[in-house]
Amino acid sequence: MPRQFLCPVFGSSLWFALILQSLISSAVTYRRPVSVGKRQSFLERTLILLDVNTRSPVKVLNDNFLSLQLDPSIIKDGWLDFLSSKRLVTLARGLSPAYLRFGGKRTDFLQFHNLKNLAKFRGPGPDYYLKNYEDDIVRSDFALDKQKGCKLASHPDMMLELQREKAAQMQQVLLKEQLSNIYSDITLTARSLDKLYNFVDCAGLHLIFGLNALHRNPDNSWNTSSAVSLLKYSAGKKYNISWELGNEPNSYRTMAARSVNSSRLAQDYSLLRTLLQSVRFYSRANLYGPNIGHPRKNAILLLDGFMKNGGSVVDAVTWQHYYIDRRVTKVEDFLKTRLLDTLSEQITKVLKIVQTHAPEKRVWLGGVGPAWAGGTNNISDTFAAGFLWLNTLGIAAAHGIDVVLRHSFFDYGYNHLVDQHFNPLPDYWLSLLFKRLVGPRVLAVHVAGLQRKPRPGRVIRDKLRIYAHCTSFHNHDYVRGSITIYIINLHRSRKKIKLAGTLRNKTVHQYLLQPFGTDGLHSMSVQLNGEPLRMVDNETFPELKPRTLRAGRTIAMPPVSIGFYVIKNINAYACRR
Repeated sequence: MPRQFLCPVFGSSLWFALILQSLISSAVTYRRPVSVGKRQSFLERTLILLDVNTRSPVKVLNDNFLSLQLDPSIIKDGWLDFLSSKRLVTLARGLSPAYLRFGGKRTDFLQFHNLKNLAKFRGPGPDYYLKNYEDDIVRSDFALDKQKGCKLASHPDMMLELQREKAAQMQQVLLKEQLSNIYSDITLTARSLDKLYNFVDCAGLHLIFGLNALHRNPDNSWNTSSAVSLLKYSAGKKYNISWELGNEPNSYRTMAARSVNSSRLAQDYSLLRTLLQSVRFYSRANLYGPNIGHPRKNAILLLDGFMKNGGSVVDAVTWQHYYIDRRVTKVEDFLKTRLLDTLSEQITKVLKIVQTHAPEKRVWLGGVGPAWAGGTNNISDTFAAGFLWLNTLGIAAAHGIDVVLRHSFFDYGYNHLVDQHFNPLPDYWLSLLFKRLVGPRVLAVHVAGLQRKPRPGRVIRDKLRIYAHCTSFHNHDYVRGSITIYIINLHRSRKKIKLAGTLRNKTVHQYLLQPFGTDGLHSMSVQLNGEPLRMVDNETFPELKPRTLRAGRTIAMPPVSIGFYVIKNINAYACRR
């Protein structure tokens, strides 16, 4: 974690002196009785002092800062046909406003065909149910066609169970492809695109569609035939879409035994921009890229060359980051501070290049997840993964990354927010709270440790990560001027945080997230302030009730937990406008 966001930051020594004086005076005026044998002095207990600069934001992010991603494998394993589910649409709508990027490893093997969905274009399924299954899908499509506006469905349990069996078999195929880097083509039909767009439109999301960049001519120039057909069809339907070209172009040599250098990539993006301008409906559509992979040497060189050779044609520069690979086998790996800090190092590399060539250009983290290759079952889909996810949001916001796209909202692997029973996983509830409480204005945090034994050390700061934003203006439970602080406690012990300075003696609403049940950090269920979080029904969220902490009370963060704290009625100048 970069020190400028977590370490003590003071305008002058007067600031700390005032806080120290206020803390000591608090200790004098209030002394809780302690039993014999315990430490007698308030000052001898570990305490974190926290203040926030409320005068002006240090960064202002996109309103869609937390956004989502769907992998094209959703076509192959059949889940695309179930995006009309009421429950799935409700869950996606809970995270709006947001972008939905339709892209991933299989972006560059996706071909569009303007025809109706035929069984031969679907992924394979077990013979004993394939015919009835396909008939059910067709009947469901006919029923949806009769609806006007947002098309929603309630699928029978048996139909969903058959789909889960099919998806489980296909997932092994998809994983084998990803590990071997040998991919088969995926056909996107007009009907499939209609279903995808219906989902994003019903959920209040904005679609970013990734086009196939590996469809190449013999001279290695980009073959635009599939893209032109898709653009014309989408324009005819008046689908409001932004665009992207390719996925991780630095990996093309290993994925498809061909390479695309930086100058050729920049030419391809310029050609796509020309194509968009030639289609009247998309003449002002946004274009994002180049979506390089993990910024190691080759990816960094590609990004630098792309920006140097005309990369300014994109509206935002995109790249990807994954923390760990699929060999991770224990939850403790998610709690390592040096792992969490790798993101800050990668952001610094990318920002340096972009600011050199296009200082005003926005940067997006175009695909991020806790683990590579679909993640690990019972690890990257548990409560423990939330530390990485919230750390990603906090660090990205502090560096001014404009948008973070989470891979994946649903379907493939174990990095998703919603499982195949359409139940929200811990990272979903974390994302929902973030959306409701955290606004796009980032505030500077001032943190100090006050303790006599041991001396304040880096370990305390690194394992207690604190960020602050203006509270979301979309949340009508709080007036403008409120502040939201979110905290990650990686310590195995409780930590106490004293609000000081401008935050002193303010009423606080606490939203404390902890694992629910006996599985601890392996749990796939979450409790908010001691109450388990579950959907009431397919269209109703549980009430996210805060716990009110009285003015002046010290915040006590339980071990390995996550908390959101809204400072009410502080009337922060940075958050009023």
